[in-house]
Amino acid sequence: MIPPGLLISAPASGTGKTTLMLGLLAAFKARGTRVQPFKCGPDYIDPGLHRAASGQFSVNLDTWAMGREMLAGLIAGAQGAELILAEGSMGLFDGVVKSGACGTGASAHVAALTGWPVVLVLDCSGQAQSAAAVALGFASMRADVRLAGVVLNKVASPRHEAMLRAGMAEVGIEVLGALPRQKDVEMPARHLGLVQAEDQGDLARILHAAGDFVAEHVDLDRLLAVAGDTRLVGATTGITPPGQRIALARDAAFSFVYPHQLDGWRAAGAEITLFSPLNDEAPDPGADICWLPGGYPELHAEKLAAADTFRTGLRDFAQTRPVHGECGGYMAMGAALIDKEGTRHEMAGLLGLVTSYAKRKMHLGYRLATFAEPMPGLAAGARARGHEFHYSTILEQPDTALAHVVDANGDAVPETGSRRANATGTFFHMIAEAA
Repeated sequence: MIPPGLLISAPASGTGKTTLMLGLLAAFKARGTRVQPFKCGPDYIDPGLHRAASGQFSVNLDTWAMGREMLAGLIAGAQGAELILAEGSMGLFDGVVKSGACGTGASAHVAALTGWPVVLVLDCSGQAQSAAAVALGFASMRADVRLAGVVLNKVASPRHEAMLRAGMAEVGIEVLGALPRQKDVEMPARHLGLVQAEDQGDLARILHAAGDFVAEHVDLDRLLAVAGDTRLVGATTGITPPGQRIALARDAAFSFVYPHQLDGWRAAGAEITLFSPLNDEAPDPGADICWLPGGYPELHAEKLAAADTFRTGLRDFAQTRPVHGECGGYMAMGAALIDKEGTRHEMAGLLGLVTSYAKRKMHLGYRLATFAEPMPGLAAGARARGHEFHYSTILEQPDTALAHVVDANGDAVPETGSRRANATGTFFHMIAEAA
């Protein structure tokens, strides 16, 4: 049986969604309540934090890239849990203008499809009763999205809280909790967002503090009571693995893999073997495909350039079998990577790609690719939906373009990916195959 759920969202990024989400997961875990976490949208960092707080793998739900059947199949993995908590992305209604396979990618669309009521986190700095007007607007924006209540964040004093609660009572919106200003549970940040769970030496303390903090100031029993029945239920995700035995790079430089992707590969019968380029390990010679995920190769470029066993093993592998890289993995397969200080580091050289961080430029957004050349798991002519998020710039890309790539508005983007012999790579991370 699929448990009831709630979607944790906010009017904007930076208002406290992640703090509340992690605190709730830690607090419920401490009470012995099994919670299945999800993350709305394309995000690698938050699911790792969710797992650390809850002890359960967190899975991405993306209504721009995933169809109803795939979303339903992923939600089916919550069987056996007592509650679903899904963390939204950006503001509740923020998404692209044009709908994708299922929607605009907005967290509100996940709430509408699943039936999960929304817990709205409000940063109440500098306002009192006016916060109720914001909450009322969110409650009335879409008839198919139900607001369970609000959690007031950054409350300055008991008097401030009383004024906020009075405003909410006036418009009939329930207050589920009120969080005083608190610095001890804030998460450190990096240029692509929050620091990965495995990179945070202080994470256990932060999560314990967040759990205690939220348990003290949020009504956990009431949250359980207002959770809504899950009405989007299915059985399959329809993910095709790129090979039978997959050698997957996995370490601090290559860690951006969606949990639904790995689960889908395994469910389809594929075997995954891990290796660490940072530990100078070569891919499994018994594998029939090598996959280099995204991550932070720019933070480890010097070490990757000196990893002779890794680079030689990767080149030998590519002589007879396919190697594919996404974003950071794509850059590591190239000829060179130039770091933010302007230092050039030689990479594996499977592709002619040269990328630079010397001049930062954000590349962000959904991507729809139509493949002109085959890549592992997808034939020429196939389509895939994904997401691009990086700050690197292409200086050289002499190889054959892998795909025709457009953004969510249908406008062509120059990051087409590339192919040379058995080596392929893209700057976008694939989320799902597209019809």
